[in-house]
Amino acid sequence: MSDIEIARKANKKPIQEIGAKLGIPTEHLLPFGHDKAKVSAEFIKSLESRPDGNLILVTAINPTPAGEGKTTTTVGLGDGLNAIGKKAVICIREASLGPNFGMKGGAAGGGYAQVVPMEEMNLHFTGDFHAITSAHNLLSAMIDNHIYWGNSLEIDTRRVAWRRVLDMNDRALRQIAGPLGGVANGFTREMGFDITVASEVMAILCLAADLKDLEKRLGDMIVAYRRDRSPVYCRDIKAEGAMTVLLKDAMQPNLVQTLENNAAFVHGGPFANIAHGCNSVVATKTALKLADYVVTEAGFGADLGAEKFYDIKCRKAGLSPKAAVVVATVRAMKMNGGVAKADLGAENVNAVKNGCANLGRHIENMQKFGVPIVVGINHFVTDTDAEVQAIKEYCASLGVEAILNKHWAHGGEGIVDTARKVVELVEGGSSSYAPLYPNELGLFEKIEKIAKEIYRADNVIVDGKIRDQLKAWEAAGYGDLPICMAKTQYSFTTDPNSRGAPTGFDIPVREVRLSAGAGFIVAICGEIMTMPGLPRVPSAEAIRLNETGEVEGLF
Repeated sequence: MSDIEIARKANKKPIQEIGAKLGIPTEHLLPFGHDKAKVSAEFIKSLESRPDGNLILVTAINPTPAGEGKTTTTVGLGDGLNAIGKKAVICIREASLGPNFGMKGGAAGGGYAQVVPMEEMNLHFTGDFHAITSAHNLLSAMIDNHIYWGNSLEIDTRRVAWRRVLDMNDRALRQIAGPLGGVANGFTREMGFDITVASEVMAILCLAADLKDLEKRLGDMIVAYRRDRSPVYCRDIKAEGAMTVLLKDAMQPNLVQTLENNAAFVHGGPFANIAHGCNSVVATKTALKLADYVVTEAGFGADLGAEKFYDIKCRKAGLSPKAAVVVATVRAMKMNGGVAKADLGAENVNAVKNGCANLGRHIENMQKFGVPIVVGINHFVTDTDAEVQAIKEYCASLGVEAILNKHWAHGGEGIVDTARKVVELVEGGSSSYAPLYPNELGLFEKIEKIAKEIYRADNVIVDGKIRDQLKAWEAAGYGDLPICMAKTQYSFTTDPNSRGAPTGFDIPVREVRLSAGAGFIVAICGEIMTMPGLPRVPSAEAIRLNETGEVEGLF
């Protein structure tokens, strides 16, 4: 059966029953239908004095067309921990419409390790992304309106930094000119759109502690510059209050369930290559108060998602992860070893061994953060015993255990060995989490440290203008901010076709952006786009309603 067919057969329980398992009273659940609800801010505040559970990160090798199954593993591990008697909750991101209608087709896990309702989660869900889009574009409208009505802040219209957003992949909107049509419509200038998940508003929602913190961070956003290069903030436009009103409900975490009726928080969704790629801090912290184990994921490979999880989210939120799972597949190892996608079904142990270099680099990188790890091999039916054994032996040579997981086919019972290993790592108390770099390191030096120690680049290539900009931000008091690298997810380099563990390359930084409200500097590397385009054959072509009104084409 397909993922969506499995999801349709789910024996879902009323969301109030799922909440009751966590001790959430019915009056503190804002239901969206029968199977999803938001958790009230009042209830979340009441949890402050409770001790925290154990935070577990699920990350992965660089994604390949062969598929890795990071979200599937996250969901499966949560179910597996519950299956061995632990009280566990899952925390994942919401799905963006852009990738779902582009290449991804869905982001709720797969097989018998899914979060449901699958269709709603992959589509409009509880409207959080629409609220973020509206709040972001309200600010855009108020900036242009301020300029139209006399521009008392003396904004340099050539230096409006605030772009508009849309939760869709649309390359035609990357760079546009507007407004057109004459004096009545405003002053014509160059502008553009980013995808909603790249919005600083999304990043802020996912890092803010509460509504008060949210409003302050929104006010701190830099939206434009004057002719003397002094910044204009969102609070100067007086937009942060109205934006917070639009985001009031979106700030509350969404509670849903897995196929095995275990609780899952699905909240927030910043991209991992052009943003920090983690679910919201408020959802993670709420889950930690309600469960003994919280399993969360970081987007794309460990070079992007896990690095940002450790260096941005955990640093900013004061989180201390206790263990991490690095997901790999035999198929992906073969692709990294030079096998074409069409030939992945045939046994090729040598290609697996050659491709393990990519996994090995991620293992070495993750060990730099002081969090103990286990490798989870996500099983495919075409995998042979010899291929699986090759990965296990390779990992053992690095002092790390690799465990074969069959949660896609068997749910939580198919991943109990990894669940027990995670418990062993946590109870062993060997975690000594620390970020890769200290706050006081210079901004360029932070970029260089990530590029050289995580990507293994020889050099970081930046022009004098970018260096001057970083120095100016340091002088303005932003020097202690972490770096959010915007880079292709498919490779350690900026070339998406360079698989494995390449060496002898440079990382070019073509632009830097200050996200003063979110609290990080974005370094845009190579050709990465903050507004993706659709592929030649988008998933949208296969998504439709069937004769009974059910969604088809999501996977």
